[in-house]
Amino acid sequence: MSTERPSLEPAFFNRELSWLAFNERVLEEAADARNPLLERAKFAAITASNLDEFFMVRVAGLKHAEAEGDVHPDPSGLTASEQLAAISTRAHRQIESLYATVLNDLFPALATHGIRLLTIDDLPTLERARVSGYFRDEVLPALTPLAIDISRPFPMLSSLSLNLAFRLAPTGEGTPDRLAIVQVPGRISRLIRVSGAAPAFVLLEDVIRSEVALLFPGQTVIEAASFRLLRDSELDLDDEGGRSYLEALEEELRKRRRSAVVRLEVEQQASDSLLEVLATQTGVMAEDVYRVPVPVDLRVLFGLTDVPCPPELRDPPLTPVHVLDEEQRANLFSVLDDRDVLLHHPYDSFDPVVALVDAAADDPDVIAIKQTLYRTSGDSPIVQALTRAADQGKQVTVIVELMARFDEQRNIQWARRLEEMGAHVIYGIRDYKVHAKICLVVRRTTLGVRRYLHLGTGNYNDKTARVYTDMGLLTSAPVFGTDASAFFSALTGYSDPPRLKRLAMAPTSLRERVLKLITRETRRARAGQPAEIRAKMNSLTDVDMIRALYDASNAGVRIQLNVRGICALRPGVPGLSERISVVSVVGRFLEHARVFVFHNGGDQEVYLASADWMTRNLDKRIELLFPIEERGCAAKVVAALDALLRDTVKGRRLQPDGRWVIPPPGGDLPPFDAQEFLTGQAARAEPHEHGTVFEPLERPIG
Repeated sequence: MSTERPSLEPAFFNRELSWLAFNERVLEEAADARNPLLERAKFAAITASNLDEFFMVRVAGLKHAEAEGDVHPDPSGLTASEQLAAISTRAHRQIESLYATVLNDLFPALATHGIRLLTIDDLPTLERARVSGYFRDEVLPALTPLAIDISRPFPMLSSLSLNLAFRLAPTGEGTPDRLAIVQVPGRISRLIRVSGAAPAFVLLEDVIRSEVALLFPGQTVIEAASFRLLRDSELDLDDEGGRSYLEALEEELRKRRRSAVVRLEVEQQASDSLLEVLATQTGVMAEDVYRVPVPVDLRVLFGLTDVPCPPELRDPPLTPVHVLDEEQRANLFSVLDDRDVLLHHPYDSFDPVVALVDAAADDPDVIAIKQTLYRTSGDSPIVQALTRAADQGKQVTVIVELMARFDEQRNIQWARRLEEMGAHVIYGIRDYKVHAKICLVVRRTTLGVRRYLHLGTGNYNDKTARVYTDMGLLTSAPVFGTDASAFFSALTGYSDPPRLKRLAMAPTSLRERVLKLITRETRRARAGQPAEIRAKMNSLTDVDMIRALYDASNAGVRIQLNVRGICALRPGVPGLSERISVVSVVGRFLEHARVFVFHNGGDQEVYLASADWMTRNLDKRIELLFPIEERGCAAKVVAALDALLRDTVKGRRLQPDGRWVIPPPGGDLPPFDAQEFLTGQAARAEPHEHGTVFEPLERPIG
């Protein structure tokens, strides 16, 4: 048998095409008739929204690389130009599939329940008159028709905005047609409710189009077409000019409004001549133009998810388990003096996290609160509690990550509000995105100063905690507290990278810690011992991590991965990755937790983290990895991970050729839906110190 190691380059999937494959899995949920109808509409809207961000960030980045002449291939062997060509082909195909699902499947199914998108021509005379009156009173005052000619150039249209292009008849013989643009107001609902018992709607852009006589009195409109464009949304910060980090970011956000166009979407009925004008004026290449049926911009489907409807059209409501009862939440510090608390959202309520910050704000014995914040809800109870604590004179330090993509402006606003109340606000760390999720409360007790912690895999956002699966640990373990203080001191002051005993921090030690854990399993396997790695993450792209997993597989380590999104690792290849399996679960809840379990010769170690195994997380972000040491908490984590790994209903298995396949029913894999199972557990659960726990699976290791 040859000992020559296989070439690794062909063994990596391309990151961008793997992401498009993930979005195809989201689209499959929209097409899955087993899902409630309005949930399917939501998945279609998510598919469209995901594609928008992909173009504004990833495609934009590749275009920069191509423009700079970068011809270096990525680990899969593709240059930037080759990736852009492959993306264009696959994205066009994906958008065609998305519209086919919406127009041929979802809309007819919704119509059977009275939920319809109508055209103006569908409306009876009286209803048409009512809509026309609404247009005159509410919409027309907000519209600004923009004529395009020699003296008035094409307007700087904002990214993602919906627009109408009107081609007007020439003013005289031999003169060209004229062009005008009307931007559809973003603050007026696109769905205009039609009178009647059933929730029927007309689209705002159709109403505007039908009222051209009021927009262009005395003019002849030859053609009207809706379109939108997507701009490069990557931020490029530098140190020039002596500006503060906050000022530099605000300037970059202003630049984002006029950055290069990376995709132009035009309704299918638009004439070739109108399309040519729009493409020329926006500076896009042919491969960046997408002709789509109406409605342009399928994010409008989000608006249908809130309409009144029979309950069977939506997922049944989930009532989160209260891991702590009301009295325990009111005395949370006493609870944490005795034990750790492990939370698994959304099955477990987010209330204990809010209760920790609330208690810290109001408890006179609390000296200080230190917290990282990345994305919060608009009326965040966490921010309210921190504001209250600062107003009461407590030492409040908040490290705000301003570079939370597309939430930058909101973060600036509430961070300034905190600062005005007396909190110490650190506006991010230059060159590194602060992605760690940690809250530290310092409190006087009869036994001296004690530190209370929350460490999590997800954001401090009470709203997304109802739909994202994340995990968090509440603890007062002294060694964790010492590490947490060192972590914050490193970020807020001048210090060398901290020496942490339990936590591991990126970019200083997290990569090294994980590689050592993988290597330890590899050594045990080579010594003939049972060895296993089970891990859950959003994305896996880091070359060094993948190489380490390949080595572990070849040594005999059994590796089971749950990767929701991008996976550059190619599993199941003989001589390379034959002991590695990868499953992706796209279901009702967005799988967001990062979980890592190492067999360690039977003395199992369990970790949670804010970081995926991506180079950006390991080298370019401030992240935290932390162990779950209390036995009951660790069992809860492992049991939930095992449920996801055994999912045969939503769990798609990655094949060596890059396909994602749901196992056929029958055989050794009976139907099992992990999220449905955990939801059922939550519905049956009583308040319990470990929340939703089920018996671990019995299975061989090795």
